[in-house]
Amino acid sequence: MAEKPVDALTEAEARAELAALAQRIAAANRAYHTEDAPEISDAEYDGLKRRNAAIEARYPALLRADSPSARVGGAVAEGFGKIRHRVPMLSLENAFTDADVTDFDDRVRNFLGHAGALAYTAEPKIDGLSLSLRYESGVLVQAATRGDGETGEDVTANARTVADIPQRVAGAPEVMEIRGEIYMAQADFAALNDRQRAAGEKIFANPRNAAAGSLRQLDAGITAARPLKFFAYTWGELSEPLAATQLGAIERLAAMGFATNPLTVLCDGPQAMLAQYRLIEAQRATLGYDIDGVVYKVNDLALQARLGFRATTPRWAIAHKFPAELAWTRLEAIDIQVGRTGALSPVARLAPVTVGGVVVSNATLHNEDYIAGRDSAGRPIRDGKDIRAGDWVQVYRAGDVIPKVADVDLSRRPADAVPYAFPETCPECGSPAIREPGDSIRRCTGGLICPAQSLEKLRHFVSRAAFDIEGLGTKQVEMFFADPDLPVKAPADIFTLAARDAANPLKKLKNRDGFGETSASKLFAAIDERRRISFERFLFALGIRHVGEVAAKDLARHYGNWPALAAAIDAAHPAALAEIAADETEAAERAAAATAGRRAEVSKARARAWADTPAEARAAWDDLLSVEGVGATLALSLVTALAPGPERAAVEALVAQLTEIAPPAARAAASPVAGLTVVFTGTLEKMTRAEAKARAEALGAKVAGSVSARTDLVVAGPGAGSKARDAERLGIRLIDEDGWLALIAGG
Repeated sequence: MAEKPVDALTEAEARAELAALAQRIAAANRAYHTEDAPEISDAEYDGLKRRNAAIEARYPALLRADSPSARVGGAVAEGFGKIRHRVPMLSLENAFTDADVTDFDDRVRNFLGHAGALAYTAEPKIDGLSLSLRYESGVLVQAATRGDGETGEDVTANARTVADIPQRVAGAPEVMEIRGEIYMAQADFAALNDRQRAAGEKIFANPRNAAAGSLRQLDAGITAARPLKFFAYTWGELSEPLAATQLGAIERLAAMGFATNPLTVLCDGPQAMLAQYRLIEAQRATLGYDIDGVVYKVNDLALQARLGFRATTPRWAIAHKFPAELAWTRLEAIDIQVGRTGALSPVARLAPVTVGGVVVSNATLHNEDYIAGRDSAGRPIRDGKDIRAGDWVQVYRAGDVIPKVADVDLSRRPADAVPYAFPETCPECGSPAIREPGDSIRRCTGGLICPAQSLEKLRHFVSRAAFDIEGLGTKQVEMFFADPDLPVKAPADIFTLAARDAANPLKKLKNRDGFGETSASKLFAAIDERRRISFERFLFALGIRHVGEVAAKDLARHYGNWPALAAAIDAAHPAALAEIAADETEAAERAAAATAGRRAEVSKARARAWADTPAEARAAWDDLLSVEGVGATLALSLVTALAPGPERAAVEALVAQLTEIAPPAARAAASPVAGLTVVFTGTLEKMTRAEAKARAEALGAKVAGSVSARTDLVVAGPGAGSKARDAERLGIRLIDEDGWLALIAGG
């Protein structure tokens, strides 16, 4: 039967035909790109797409969310919008040895108190770009990159151009967020680079970079022209479960039309997991796409739910990375970079060499001991071979990511090569660079007078996990840092940019290269938006040594707000000074004893220092150490950085520019234990200690390791000792495990 001319179609007929065309073209894409079994000719396929476009042109109001024409699309007018993930996209813990895999199984079993059979899935770890696809009523409505795990880029228009991504799926939950990896096959990558080279365009370093760059095009037509593929392997928000097991869920995704990896198998324990790892590793060179390891996941989804998550990784999964890939090249020079904490980091400048498909010209040399051929305890590494400029060195990429120097070929060492002398002064500011006892890193003592430290702190301050100011990235920070008319030397300076620009009648930002009136106004507006910041982001943004994202969150939950933390630091400062003095005295006594050829006596320096420390300082110090994850090293770093002085003054200047440092949201405000400090002691018989702690924290409680006047509740199992007695002495509520379970029931 001849097709009815498009001009003769009624609106109802056009709507029905567009629905049919969307299904037919999607099926053809799936058969051609996913199943390698085309069902129609190229000419017929092109005819279907042309008719679809013609109907849409006549009835633009009927354009469907899953329209085949949207798979090519037009240019996005401006940069990508942001999409907040309803369920965070977390990273995975890494394993590098067989023992790491066995330890992972042991940790899972210990957490669950599980002694029986325990199954895991094993699947290749695709080296691509993580992507989240949201379907509502079976229709793709949104696509986002991983971003920082909480917020990603809106790449919906571009994702629609990827043939492996279904526009519509049957039998899906009402809300279904599917996650997987965008990647590029090795042959497609080589062909793309050939085309790029012929056209005089950018050459990509590896398939992953090519895939990521192709998906992040502002013109979706460019994405459509790139040979991108997609594997689905997990999910985020679901209105109903996909299955009872990980493997069952993957099989259901395959039935819906998603491409899933055929090497995904079920394993009955660590030995089977390792066997699959070696099987996949042996096939790595012949798969046709890049992988960098094998991912293991607990198969039972109910057990996954019990295991839950750490701050940045799930407890129920781990990535077993492949061994580093190796290459030999010439070390041309050793340079020193100064980081935001003053660390002097040696960097190898190499004759470019390809390692694992990536051209490497720089590699880390760790520290001065590593260059000298010894570890931090003075024991030889690399058989004691030092590293010198001019050497031929073996380079590897640990976990296929970070280039490092592994070995030296002494037979090829130039006759004029001399041992490397590690600097004892900062190459940026000339301040002494000292190495504290027990530290493997030499650090510049210049602090805020060191331009390298100041610049690195600013780079960190505007990073994605910190203040994340739109339009103020690394390049802009470097520009303002060196700008004599509108300088930014400290975080507070960022928030005075607009006022200083307004007060400058001659050299306005809008008149400078790279800026116009619109871009300058947008930057000032983006800065104003960040005058309200969460307490944990604020703490992380300060760039204090040892205070990462997890520690910042723990400190924010414990103290609640900046004034409380500042007061606690001021109170604890005398105790921190006592701790430092005791450490220095003990180190000196040990050195003197070693020089005299005798064993050092047990030092009383610490007892003396603490005896002279005020009680309120000791209490504040003990309270700081009670914070989950905070030890003496982190506590000293925090207190010394934020004690009264130039750095504290810089922080207070920043605080004065902010309108709100928002306290952390209560994680379970309605639970009966929200806000309480809980201590577990003795043996728990119905759940493991780790599971009890995780459950308590999920309900908004803070779990402490010791009993103090700040403790609200002690849960005592059989064998409880001094902690239970301390609770009774202090009049703290004391319950058993059954009482705890009854208390949190339904929470």
